[in-house]
Amino acid sequence: MSTHLPTADDRDPDSSARTERLRHALLAADFTADGLLDLLGAPAYAALARSETVPALRATRGDGPLETLVRLFLLQRPVAERRAAAALPVADCLADGWLVRDGDEVRATVDVRPYGGPEGQDWWIVSDLGCAVGGAGGIRGVGEADRAQLVLGVGGASTTLAGITTRTPVAKALDLGTGSGIQALHAAQHATRVTATDLNPRALRIAALTLALSGAAPADLREGSLFAPVGEETYDLIVSNPPFVISPGARLTYRDGGMGGDDLCRTLVQQSAAHLADGGYCQLLANWQHVEGEEWHDRVRSWVPSGCDAWIVQREVQDITQYAELWLRDAGDHRAGDEQYAARYDAWLDEFEARKTKAVGFGWITLRKSGADSPAITVEEWPHPVEQPLGESVVRHFERQDYLRATDDAALLAGRFRLADEVVQEQVGLPGSEDPEHVVLRQNRGMRRATKVDTVGAGFAGVCDGSLPAGRILDAIAQLVGDDPVLLRDRTPASIRMLIEQGFLEPVAAED
Repeated sequence: MSTHLPTADDRDPDSSARTERLRHALLAADFTADGLLDLLGAPAYAALARSETVPALRATRGDGPLETLVRLFLLQRPVAERRAAAALPVADCLADGWLVRDGDEVRATVDVRPYGGPEGQDWWIVSDLGCAVGGAGGIRGVGEADRAQLVLGVGGASTTLAGITTRTPVAKALDLGTGSGIQALHAAQHATRVTATDLNPRALRIAALTLALSGAAPADLREGSLFAPVGEETYDLIVSNPPFVISPGARLTYRDGGMGGDDLCRTLVQQSAAHLADGGYCQLLANWQHVEGEEWHDRVRSWVPSGCDAWIVQREVQDITQYAELWLRDAGDHRAGDEQYAARYDAWLDEFEARKTKAVGFGWITLRKSGADSPAITVEEWPHPVEQPLGESVVRHFERQDYLRATDDAALLAGRFRLADEVVQEQVGLPGSEDPEHVVLRQNRGMRRATKVDTVGAGFAGVCDGSLPAGRILDAIAQLVGDDPVLLRDRTPASIRMLIEQGFLEPVAAED
C-alpha cells in the first residue's frame, strides 16, 4: 500500500481548480459507470466486480482516453506519460499526487472508481489500490501494519446502506466511520451540513478526495471512535457502515470493531439516541451473535434505546465456521501457510466457544427518535430479494407505525384504505378445484412481501380504493358470505392491522 495520497484542498483555489480540471477530463473521456459498461461489456464489467482483471485488460488494449483511464485507475497498470497526457491533465495530477512518474511512465497512487449517483450523477469513489472491489484480500505485497490501515471502496455493504437510507432533506447528517466517503457523498445531496468521522485518519483524507472529485460540498471531517468526535451534538440523520466483524482482536481497522463480540454494534445503537434530534433517523449495518440458549430477536431488541422506534431486519445468518472462513479469506490468511492459517482459524473458534456463539446474523438496523412511551419495535428475518432503493419504504414503515399506534379498533373501522401499488393476488390450490386452498397477496415493490389471507381478507383488500370506510366494506362482505357483521367487525381489525403494518394497505387521509 502506498503511503502517499493525493491532495484536494478546497481551501486552496489552485488545488480546487486542478481537481475540477481532473473531474472534467474524466467526464470528457466518459470514465463513468455507463461508459465502463459500454467499453468493457457486461461479462468483463461483472468480472471486474469480482476482482478478476484479465477480461478488462483485454478490453482496454486500445490507446483511447477511456482505455487509458481504466488501466491507470481501475487496473493499476502504468501507462506511458504521453498516452496519459491525451486523457487527463498530467501536470495537475502529478502536482496533486494522483499520479507519480516512473521513468517515462506514470502510475496511479489510488483507485478511482466510477459510481452512478441515485439521480444519474457521475461520481468517483477513491480508495486504496486494490481495495475498490473484492475487499482487502485482493491486495498483494503489504504487511500487517499497512493492511490494518487500508481504506476500502464501494462494496455490497456500502451500496446496501446507501439504498436503505432515508433521503428526506435534513439540516445535519453524520456519517460515522466514513471510510472512502460514499455515505457522506450521498448525504451531501440532501443535508445542509455533513459531518464524517473515522478512527483512521487515512480514511478521512480519502473521503475528502471522494467528495472533491465528485463535485460535492466538503464535509466536516473529524478523527475518533464512535461518537467521541461529535461530543453532545445531535443530528437529523446518522448513517454508519461500522467495523462490525465479530473477531478475536482488532487486526484490521476497516472491519474489526475492537470490542468483544457484538459489543461495538450494541454500543453504537444504544448511544445513538443521545445524538438524534427529535424525529431523526439512525441507520446502520450490523452483525450480532446467535448465542446458545438465547433468542437473537430478544438480544438485538434489547439494544434499542428508550424513546426510539426500531426496524431490525436480519438478512443473512452464517454458522461460525462459515463466518470465520469468510473473514480469514478477507484478511488473506488463507495464503499465510497451513500452520498459521489453522492457528488463526482456531483463535476464531475459541472466541466463539467462549461466548457460546453458534452463528452470526447480518442485517440492517433503523432507529427513529419518536419519543413514544410505547415504542414500535419490529424485529424480523427477511432473506428474500428486495427492491432497492428502500429509503422511501423505510419512511413509510415508520409512518404506518405512527398510524397504528394512534388508531384504536373503532377508529380503524371508521378509516378508509387503499391497496398499495403493484400488489397482486395469487390463488393457490389443486388444478380444477372450485375454491383455492389459500390466497396470497404479493408486493412487487419495496420489500416484496407475500402474505396468506383468507377469503374475507382477500375480498377486503381488493375492494379498498379509499372510497368506503373499512367497517362498511366488512358489513357488505358479511352480507355476501352470510356472516354475522358484528362478529366479523370484532375479529377482523387484527388482520387489517397486519396488512397495514406490512404495507399492503395504505391509510387514506380524510382530506383525500
